[in-house]
Amino acid sequence: MISQYGDEILRLCLLYLGDRQLAEDAYQETFVKAWKHGDTFRQECSTKTWLSRIAVNTCRDMLRSGWFRMMKRSEPLEKLLDLAGDFVQSDGSVRDAVLALPGKYREVIVLYYDQGMKLKEIADLLHLPVYSASTRLRRARALLKKTLGEEVDA
Repeated sequence: MISQYGDEILRLCLLYLGDRQLAEDAYQETFVKAWKHGDTFRQECSTKTWLSRIAVNTCRDMLRSGWFRMMKRSEPLEKLLDLAGDFVQSDGSVRDAVLALPGKYREVIVLYYDQGMKLKEIADLLHLPVYSASTRLRRARALLKKTLGEEVDA
């Protein structure tokens, strides 16, 4: 699983958390949880969706922790540009705008554009109705458009 989905899961964690070291911790935690609970995977969704769900939940847990709120970020956002890949423009404006979004909007943008998931997969991963996932994506695009001052294509 690591060789097949590792890069995507690391990038998901990186874009979700905005910190390289935290992303690596979340990445490791994701695969440890997947290994420990692999026997409970019911194959109702793809392996990628299952791993992404674990990664998003792990990132959420990290963001909720008191330790995270007190910790200073270890890398400036500019350094994350190289790590985030094609998801961002060369000046980093899109990345910065995405990282500035509230969590519920950031996660749908990352899952839709970076991970290439369909709305149904995102809804399943986040335990939402498809309509709610679609609404979050639409609102996230509107926020990005407002922040960037330009059209954000679907």
